[in-house]
Amino acid sequence: MPDGLPNDGFVIVAKHDCPTCTLVEPVMQSLDRAGPLAVITQDDPSFPSGVGTVIDDHDLQRSFQLKVETVPTLIRFKGGREVERTVGWDRAEWTRVAGAAASGDGLPAWQPGCGSKSVEPGVHETLVARYGDTGLKARAIAVGEWDDPIEACFERGWSDGLPVVPPTDDRILRMLGGTERKPDEIVGSIPPNLAPCTVEKVAINAVMAGCKPEYMPVVLGVLEAALDPLFVLHGLLCTTHFSGPLVIINGPAAKAIGMNSGVNALGQGNRANATIGRALQLIVRNVGGGLPGGMDRATLGNPGKYTFCFAEDESDPDWEPLAQRRGIPAGKSAVTLFHGEGVNGFIDQKSRTPEELIRSLAMGLFGVGHPKLCLAGNAVLVLAPEHYKIFKDGGWNRRRIEDELYKALKRPGSELIRGAQNIAEGMPPSFADKMVDKFQPDGLLIVRAGGEAGLFSAIIGGWPGQSVRDECQAVTHEIR
Repeated sequence: MPDGLPNDGFVIVAKHDCPTCTLVEPVMQSLDRAGPLAVITQDDPSFPSGVGTVIDDHDLQRSFQLKVETVPTLIRFKGGREVERTVGWDRAEWTRVAGAAASGDGLPAWQPGCGSKSVEPGVHETLVARYGDTGLKARAIAVGEWDDPIEACFERGWSDGLPVVPPTDDRILRMLGGTERKPDEIVGSIPPNLAPCTVEKVAINAVMAGCKPEYMPVVLGVLEAALDPLFVLHGLLCTTHFSGPLVIINGPAAKAIGMNSGVNALGQGNRANATIGRALQLIVRNVGGGLPGGMDRATLGNPGKYTFCFAEDESDPDWEPLAQRRGIPAGKSAVTLFHGEGVNGFIDQKSRTPEELIRSLAMGLFGVGHPKLCLAGNAVLVLAPEHYKIFKDGGWNRRRIEDELYKALKRPGSELIRGAQNIAEGMPPSFADKMVDKFQPDGLLIVRAGGEAGLFSAIIGGWPGQSVRDECQAVTHEIR
């Protein structure tokens, strides 16, 4: 029982900014005359008037401790313990709980209450952090009163080089509110240290990345996909190659959280795109211990290792989205993870037929990794709207585009073997008499995104580890 309340008597929790609370002000005055009463007021210590004991609860501690969700709330105490309560205004209930003094003659018989300030969005988690049991298992780090918490995160190595949002208890609790999964559920073991990662730890890093709570199901789905053994996250982390995780989101979840699949889809400016990919990278860093210069041995890396995440444009019902192409039922949300080395721009402002554009795209795709290296890494082709329109106007769907690209990407091995064209790099001599595919079967992922204006598309090369098809590939998982 909070301090200052009557052991035997009544407590009313109210706020001035509530029509029902102001309606029952005469009832509060009547109850005060009849017997012990304390009114806990959330927003105005001068309200209600004419009551002897009014407790200012601007910090909402008492409202939180009494578990008040609606105001006014009338509570009867006996022997220092609550014995019953009623919420809102209901003459019959108030009279039953508090007697004739609470009859409210002249008032309507019933009026619903208002939401308590203690349960407003974001407030409840702050109150739990201040006055309750958070249930959080992660070790709390104390920061001095005069210390900058952002700098403290830098000093402890929790940052990817950009400022992070300090993961305070209330922020973590709000983030956990974005999922129904239990905080202590283990999502998986994060390489390279194979440290177990709970939902709570995911939430901590999502806070630091700048995510909103509603992103949590997507962040969890991304992490689960990254931990699929076929994705080989450990190998991707320790490679000297450029690549890092590329995240592509399909389905209703992308729209629900406002992801960008249009103008500047691969660039800056969208919170969901920016922070979901960043959360994955921070989890690998802070939970798994994957630090640049440590296990992360990239010779150069690429800017996408901060974050590399976007949604597919699914606005055309004639287009088969990537997730459906990879086996996810229509209408479901999904994440595809690819080992992406960075964005390579593709320009073709002259092609006007599907056949012309296919040949042109093939020429651009030949350059992935090296023009003479085949089956050594896959690619993502991001078709922007103006290029896609050429195919659509020609009656070509996804399957036709894929088939024609694979045909156009076959080359004689004699042109590709080491030493051919006076270039030392190339395929082994055993390929000399073969027609060679550029990519593994299903290794070229085509996705639609981008702004309406501009005959530009993008090619995102993959990782040489994809050459072992049965051991390393892009993965697609449904988001739970």
